[in-house]
Amino acid sequence: MKQTFQELITYLKNPVLEKDNNTNLNYRFTKFIHLLIICIITSGLIMPLFYLIEYLGLVDMEKHAMEDMMKTLSKPMVFFFAVIVAPLVEELIFRGPITLFKDKNSFKIAFYSFAIIFGLVHITNYNITTNVLLLIPLLIAPQTILGGYLGFIRVRFGLQWSILLHACYNAFFMIMAFAGETV
Repeated sequence: MKQTFQELITYLKNPVLEKDNNTNLNYRFTKFIHLLIICIITSGLIMPLFYLIEYLGLVDMEKHAMEDMMKTLSKPMVFFFAVIVAPLVEELIFRGPITLFKDKNSFKIAFYSFAIIFGLVHITNYNITTNVLLLIPLLIAPQTILGGYLGFIRVRFGLQWSILLHACYNAFFMIMAFAGETV
C-alpha cells in the first residue's frame, strides 16, 4: 500500500496521460483496494475538521443535502442514488473527458480543473450562507482530493475503475451512516 500511496502522490504532483500497461486483474484489484483504503483514510483525517466547524457553529451540518435525503427517502433509495447514480453520472462528467486532453500542459490543467470543479459542485450540498462561502476550500476539500484520486485511477486503469472506486467509497460511508443510525 505504501508503494501505491507514493505512486498516487507522485502522480498528483505531476499528472500525465499515461495508462498502466499491467492489465493483470489481481494487480489492478490490489491497487484498487489500496486506493479505496487511501480514500477512506484521507476522509477520516479530514473529518475532525468538519466536527470542529460544526462545534464552533460555523456551519450547520444537519442542513446538509445528504441529511435531507436520509430524512425523506428510504435507505435503499438513498443507497441507490449515492452508490449507483452519483458515481456513474459524476464520473462520466468529471473523469470521462480527462483523456481527451492529449497535450501535456492541457491535460494537467484539465486534470486539476475537473478535480476542483468536482469539489465545487458539492458545495450545493450545503445551505449557502456567508460562512459556507468563506469555508468553501475546507468544505470541498474531501471531494476535491477524492477527485484527484479518481482521476488517477481513471487515467491509469480506465473509466470503469473510477466509477467502481467512487461507488465503493460512497458505499462505505453510506453503510457507516446507516450503522450509526441504529446505535
